[in-house]
Amino acid sequence: MKKLNIALVGLAFGGAFAGIYKAHPNVGELTLCDLDPETAGKTSEYIGGARIAASLDEILNDPTIDAVHLVTPIPLHADQSVAVLNAGKHCACTVPMATSLDDIRRIVKAKRQSGKNYMMMETTLYTYQFFYAKQMKENGEFGKIQFFRGSHYQDMAGWPDYWMGLPPMWYGTHAIAPMVALSGSRICRVNCLGSGTMAEELVQRYGNPYPVETAIFEFENGLKAEATRTLFETARMYQEGMNVFGSKKSFEWGFTDSDDPIITTLGAPNENRGRPTGCETVPMPNYYADLPEELWSFTVGGNFDPLNPQDSLKKGAGGGHHGSHPHLVHEFVMSCLEERKPWIDEQLGGNITAAGICAHESALKNGEAVIVPRF
Repeated sequence: MKKLNIALVGLAFGGAFAGIYKAHPNVGELTLCDLDPETAGKTSEYIGGARIAASLDEILNDPTIDAVHLVTPIPLHADQSVAVLNAGKHCACTVPMATSLDDIRRIVKAKRQSGKNYMMMETTLYTYQFFYAKQMKENGEFGKIQFFRGSHYQDMAGWPDYWMGLPPMWYGTHAIAPMVALSGSRICRVNCLGSGTMAEELVQRYGNPYPVETAIFEFENGLKAEATRTLFETARMYQEGMNVFGSKKSFEWGFTDSDDPIITTLGAPNENRGRPTGCETVPMPNYYADLPEELWSFTVGGNFDPLNPQDSLKKGAGGGHHGSHPHLVHEFVMSCLEERKPWIDEQLGGNITAAGICAHESALKNGEAVIVPRF
């Protein structure tokens, strides 16, 4: 059995992935790295032991490490991804891929010159909700998909300094990614408007005046989509929303992030005006069977009962970002070992990220259309 030696860098949020890598049957040696040595030590102890590296440079210079998963601050993503790839190691990186089009191009160039894998670790594309909507599409339940709507509402007060004033659509990947993945196409153009005002100190770092940005995206296949992203001074329950509107059925994320989605069905014509419609909330199934058995428990996190595993796994509420974390890890590990591109590669990740970057550019131009480049 082939095994991948992997380093996990950044453990504040990245620690959620440590136990998954440790349990994966195709991971050999796991190395942990964090700026805080105490965090690295505690994480290692919690998962039953792992190597600890003092810095990313140490990891890059270690020939025994095959791949690196970066869970580090947004401003570091581009430089660190390029460094990992240039060191001849596979790279996974949390979202967004970068915050400029030139940095996306740098990552794409480094990936192709190195011959190694790059994967953007977008959680929404491995959630219960996305899997369910994807299955609906494959079964033809939507009929013709007519429109998409995405949303990501979150307040960042009290988060690390680099978040303060961040342009909302720079981190719009959770709202944009499901629409791109389900469209069967790529975003080619965007018009976006910013709205609202922020405290002056929030404007200073990035020159972004908007707490809210709303964009209309155009896909190459003719579909259109809308997405809204909030980061500051906007009262709304947290939600990473994905809505798919079809000619037969539609899928809408619940009001809050933990609500069951709503499925609407359009009925047959009758003698009355319009068509009858019905809707129901649908509990999400868990798609754990696509994973090695060693990772099943991570799809439900703390809700897993080892004494009653099958019943636990039927429940749709649970582990990190709606069960997505083990799916992300498994895809990254296996794509490297199977010598194939991961699903969320530099092209898909690049389009998702660039659409948000171009959306903010459009907002600064009061909604002027911006073309999204290819990668």
